Amino acid sequence: MTHPSQTALITTPNLVAPDDFYEALIEAHQGLSTEESHAFNARLILVLANHVGSLAVLRQAFDAARPG
Repeated sequence: MTHPSQTALITTPNLVAPDDFYEALIEAHQGLSTEESHAFNARLILVLANHVGSLAVLRQAFDAARPG
């Protein structure tokens, strides 16, 4: 049986401590230039995409993140 997280993107609130996550994300950007911040975000996306591991789920995330 496939675990649901492997086939479907979770779009409902799922962070145990969302405010702590946000604070940690902001702290991770401290001292970075705009260019360095963009590069950090790109690397972070690749690390998290590797963790997800499913192109189907990542495609759902692309759609969810698009404006409109």
